[in-house]
Amino acid sequence: MSPAYRVVTIALLLLTTMIAFEAMAVSTAMPRAAEELDAIGGYGLAFSSMMTAMLLGIVAAGIWADRSGPLPALYAGQGLFALGTIGCLLAPSWGMLIGGRVVTGVGAGLVIVSEFVAIGRVFPTTLRPRVFSWLSAAWVIPSVVGAPVAGWLTTVASWRWVFGVVVVPAVVASGLVFARREAIGVPAPTEQAATAVELADHRRTARLGTVVALSAGLVQLAIHEREGGSQSPGAASSLGLVLTLALVGVVGLVWATPRLLPPGTLVARRGLPSVIASRALFNGSFMATVTFLPLMLVQRWDLSLTMAGAVLATGSLGWSTGSWLQGRVRSGGLARRVQLVWGGAVVLTAGTLILILAVVTQASAWVFAASIAVCGLAMGAGSTTLSVLVLDLTSAHEHGRASAALQLSDVLGSVVGIGAATAIFAGGDHSGRAVYLAIYALLAVIAAAAVVTGLRCMPSHSPAAVASASRTP
Repeated sequence: MSPAYRVVTIALLLLTTMIAFEAMAVSTAMPRAAEELDAIGGYGLAFSSMMTAMLLGIVAAGIWADRSGPLPALYAGQGLFALGTIGCLLAPSWGMLIGGRVVTGVGAGLVIVSEFVAIGRVFPTTLRPRVFSWLSAAWVIPSVVGAPVAGWLTTVASWRWVFGVVVVPAVVASGLVFARREAIGVPAPTEQAATAVELADHRRTARLGTVVALSAGLVQLAIHEREGGSQSPGAASSLGLVLTLALVGVVGLVWATPRLLPPGTLVARRGLPSVIASRALFNGSFMATVTFLPLMLVQRWDLSLTMAGAVLATGSLGWSTGSWLQGRVRSGGLARRVQLVWGGAVVLTAGTLILILAVVTQASAWVFAASIAVCGLAMGAGSTTLSVLVLDLTSAHEHGRASAALQLSDVLGSVVGIGAATAIFAGGDHSGRAVYLAIYALLAVIAAAAVVTGLRCMPSHSPAAVASASRTP
């Protein structure tokens, strides 16, 4: 917040608040929306479809920002975010609401990567941990206020009002970014015109990103058809169609995903690849947990939407606390930050196990709030540290691509986690405890896997050598 950085910091905080409010408020209101539009079976699709669409925005933003700076992608992202939110507000059917979520997801993907690039260009290395802790703190007010208020609005008025409220910070953020465009659009010291080879590589990356997004969409559609949740008249949901959709989607993901991530990510090679893999596992576990928790609390524990939102808000309080703690770490270098990653994964696993115990014992809402707070603490300490490591392990002119790879892993992890949880939910008794126990058991295993990859985040060579080797072929 010094004079040299204050304006850029405020702009970034407002952008983060916009996305945070949408995520937390909509998560609280979605159980009622799915019920009103007769789509409980396809509940998870409202979240995974947005995540899938974010893949397109993330890939496009990484290319766009490296070529033209963060501003163009930032402008486009804010516009699409607002447009998609308005589409959800006016949606007459579940299918239309999913369409609005897709547009919102593309916009969010553009915004998130552009923020990372702006941080890498504007702030020196010593300030980046503090910046990321501020951004995590920007989730606090939307989470503490947004989730309960969304529950209250949905109860006394309509879930549509929640989307209407989300539009407000999107409009304000657009005005602030435009007013301070010179500060945010500062060029990288090494920025130069793209060569023919670089342009060809950009087009190749865009094609691969499209394949990944479409493939993930096919897998989700297969899950949706399998559960018989399609809302269109006469929709076919035969086993043959389901298997075909799933097979094509899985093949596309297996072929394209490794080509978009740093080499060795899928096998958790030491250094940057393990950083990217760890983020996918962190998000796969946590995002699926907070997606299904409000639905479970409303259906099985008979909580009001307002109370369910309050429980969900404790996760963000834990997240901001963990992020603040990692921002205070000023000694120990890379080794200390790697400890924060695998230690955070241990805490995330423990928090998920506490959640399982709470379901088994039919504990009170306060126990669920405590378990989510523990999971949030782990995300703040571990996941936020991974953001710092990505910038530390790459050179300035590769921040766009590295940030896009990090965000891509975020979304892929979330899509896989939510998709797997949705598949379990579709095959079980929606009103019983067993289906939620199965979901949380899987998410605990995913969190435990992040302990292993977290231990491998320390590079074998110097950061400079790792940055040189991190370029995607």
